[in-house]
Amino acid sequence: MAASAKSFLADAGYGEQELDANSALMELDKGLRSGKLGEQCEAVVRFPRLFQKYPFPILINSAFLKLADVFRVGNNFLRLCVLKVTQQSEKHLEKILNVDEFVKRVFSVIHSNDPVARAITLRMLGSMASIIPERKNAHHSIRQSLDSHDNVEVEAAIFAAANFSAQSKDFAVGICNKISEMIQGLATPVDLKLKLIPILQHMHHDASLASSSRQLLQQLVTSYPSTKMVIVTLHTFTLLAASSLVDIPKQIQLLLQYLKNDPRKAVKRLAIQDLKLLANKTPHTWSRENIQALCESALNTPYDSLKMGMLSVLSTLSGTIAIKQYFSSAPGAAATTARSFDLVKLAQECCYHNNRGIAAHGVRILTNISASCQEKDLLPLEQDAVFGLEALLVLCSQDDSPGAQATLKITLTCMVKLVKCRPHLSQSVVESLLAQLHSAQDNARILMCHCLAAIAMQLPVLADGMLGDLMDLYKLIGQSATDKKQELLVSLATVIFVSSQKALSTEVKTVIKQQLENASNGWTAYRIARQASRMGNHDMARELYQSLLTQVASEHFYFWLNSLKEFSHAEQCLTGLQEDSYSSALSCIAEALKSYHKGIASLTAASTPLNPLSFQCGFVKLRIDLLQAFSQLICTCNSLKTSPPPAIATTIAMTSGNDLQRCGRISNQALTFSLQMKHSMEEFRNLATRYGDLYQSSFDADSATLRNVELQQQSCLLISHAIEALILDPESASFQEYSSNGTAHVESEYERRMMSVFNHVLEEVESLNRKYAPVSYLASNNFKSCLCNAVIALLKVPLSFQRYFFQKLQSTSIKLALSPSPRNPAEPIAVQNNQQLALKVEGVVQHGSKPGLFRKIQSVCLNVSSVLQSKSGQDYKIPIDNMTNEMEQRVEPHNDYFSTQFLLNFVILGTHNITVESSVIDSNGIVWKTGPKTTIFVKSLEDPYSQQVRLQQQQGQPPSQQQQQRTAYSRF
Repeated sequence: MAASAKSFLADAGYGEQELDANSALMELDKGLRSGKLGEQCEAVVRFPRLFQKYPFPILINSAFLKLADVFRVGNNFLRLCVLKVTQQSEKHLEKILNVDEFVKRVFSVIHSNDPVARAITLRMLGSMASIIPERKNAHHSIRQSLDSHDNVEVEAAIFAAANFSAQSKDFAVGICNKISEMIQGLATPVDLKLKLIPILQHMHHDASLASSSRQLLQQLVTSYPSTKMVIVTLHTFTLLAASSLVDIPKQIQLLLQYLKNDPRKAVKRLAIQDLKLLANKTPHTWSRENIQALCESALNTPYDSLKMGMLSVLSTLSGTIAIKQYFSSAPGAAATTARSFDLVKLAQECCYHNNRGIAAHGVRILTNISASCQEKDLLPLEQDAVFGLEALLVLCSQDDSPGAQATLKITLTCMVKLVKCRPHLSQSVVESLLAQLHSAQDNARILMCHCLAAIAMQLPVLADGMLGDLMDLYKLIGQSATDKKQELLVSLATVIFVSSQKALSTEVKTVIKQQLENASNGWTAYRIARQASRMGNHDMARELYQSLLTQVASEHFYFWLNSLKEFSHAEQCLTGLQEDSYSSALSCIAEALKSYHKGIASLTAASTPLNPLSFQCGFVKLRIDLLQAFSQLICTCNSLKTSPPPAIATTIAMTSGNDLQRCGRISNQALTFSLQMKHSMEEFRNLATRYGDLYQSSFDADSATLRNVELQQQSCLLISHAIEALILDPESASFQEYSSNGTAHVESEYERRMMSVFNHVLEEVESLNRKYAPVSYLASNNFKSCLCNAVIALLKVPLSFQRYFFQKLQSTSIKLALSPSPRNPAEPIAVQNNQQLALKVEGVVQHGSKPGLFRKIQSVCLNVSSVLQSKSGQDYKIPIDNMTNEMEQRVEPHNDYFSTQFLLNFVILGTHNITVESSVIDSNGIVWKTGPKTTIFVKSLEDPYSQQVRLQQQQGQPPSQQQQQRTAYSRF
């Protein structure tokens, strides 16, 4: 078993760590066999860490069998430890290969005379319900234990019954009547009834079961009006409705009825909590009458805590489709103004409430209405929302308490949303933020700076006149060196960078550097430099990276900072480009390339095996190749020296059938030029393909980074299209696919400027295409100036190094394990050529600290291919289908684990190279080429009988009758 685990984990890509897996398992096994209880317990509780580090079935199966042995022969405390380990490792249970043996060892304890041992066993069985949902002996034991006289055993049976009901329809149907009898029985204590009722939430496997459970709950609500019983029953009611889906409207009405009529605060709070759950899960099932009833309850309640809860439900609904239904389905909606609705009245009343939480929900509702219902005349509501947000901003920015900060976050989020949907309100909102920035607390200032930056990224609302106020505040903040001040320095510098649409003035740079020298640490300076690189202020970033080079202790960090400095210097070289100045453009690009080559050398030196910087290296290499392609294009355009064609050029062109002859004496030169331009166009298309590959390999990147890569790809496609439209094939060039959707929302200033350049270049190319006949303007400078100016316009937009270049917030990786697998990776697996190889592929999806932050894995696509590396034996005429293996399967990971099998043919004798490559498909159906790629070797050998026949044929001996008969059978 240990040898198999070693081989298995070796192929999983763990390298030298497979010894750690075996030694760790043996070490824990030694602890389990110890005679000391303490050492045994310590060994048991260390198993979850082992599962997390080596999550493949061969090791997990062995480990769980050892734990089952401990559970069978150990005392109750050890059994409890094993139970906790099993519950912590629930996602690994399905990787147990010998389920029968595992259950057999655990289940033997159910026959113990000790009720505590039986109770722990029941809880163990309940924790394993996902892998043994239909085990009848477990079902029988649970039913039997529900009648026990020991309270501990009964509670354990209830736990197991709930888990099995969630997994097994047969068990749920069988236990439903038993639970119903116990709940309605007079002999059952009330506290036990309270524990039995939640089991009914799992009775949703079919409509009749759900209906009977709902009727029982309805009887319980009526028959047992005590507070605890009503709360438990109503909550179970809600969870059952949420799972069965068909009864959600009835449940909303029931909860609203209790909210309105029941005088008990605890019941009202439970009703609000369940309404919030249903508002999040199924907002489309809320009718106008439901929302109206909730508004009336909120308007009438005298209690602030209940009003806040109801407003929380309404604010959730106001951000969904329910709000459109509320306004559209109103009787006489055409003649009704927005202000006359109860929801709007409630929100306006609460905007200036003395309770911050109520006020926050009020302005959130108004903001969502203004953003969602844009077809209505909501000008008064917009003003109400702005005034309410400004009032909350003034109130919360002066308060440093956690509650005030939470309210301020809601307020600022609403401001960003309102400005995004209603751009005409941006000026007043920004002025309010700037006015309040000076008097606010430091915590509030940081949040307000984030809000300002978010608004300014969407709309250019921060004018140069506002920069003075920001710089005054920056000088004031820089006099202190506390942690909050450091954070504020970074946030305020970000706002300054965003507000400076062009290069920073010398005065601004001097102030920032002076404050950083006085009061900041190296980390703050690095974060500010990073923000400068993201906003395109490369001159400022270069100076800051330069100042940090001597402040790091690791050589990897030194090379990283040095590469960033060189990249910033390279991009700074491109800021001096001017239109129609092509020689200076070539020198600027050459200078930038020089710095980029230095930077990529430093970046390679900064990479480590644990942090290979693959995205950064790929992005920079593409940038270098793009600059070289731009430089080559300008050189090619300038290489064509034109002169007026002779008068007979058109006649010669028509006679020879070569349009380029129209250019007269320059025909040969034009032909060469045309070939060079075709090569240039192909180069740009190749770069666009490579940018697409980089995009597809960046599964963990944030949306802004992906959009940046997409813009680089579009710039390559734009230039290739311009070359084709102007020179190579003007007649077939289409402008439809390249026309931009002007209504698309722009997320950043960089994207806005790039899209402006794209539109301008397309207009220029299209006008030239219409103005001149094909090829007739090759002798003019129009095409040359258009292409060169397009290149210069693209390079003049400062490149933005987005977040993923510096920081990875989401981390996702896949580990693959293949079986059979050789002991030595270079050693081939032997297979006879008349047999098929069953290749099993298993994999584990590993996540970082924030799984699914940007996108989640829906399924994994496995592609298996084989290539013949070396052939042995004679050449036979074999169908082409049998020569290669190309297969693809999609599997959905369950608890981050997946496995599948492939049947491969190796008819041709020799050594074959099998490559297994994985890619992931996210919830939107987009394929991401994340890897990894694993390779094994297979040696196809001739089967012994065919070898014997071949040898006999070579020796001239006919095969015997018995052999002929065997051949026929073998063929059959």
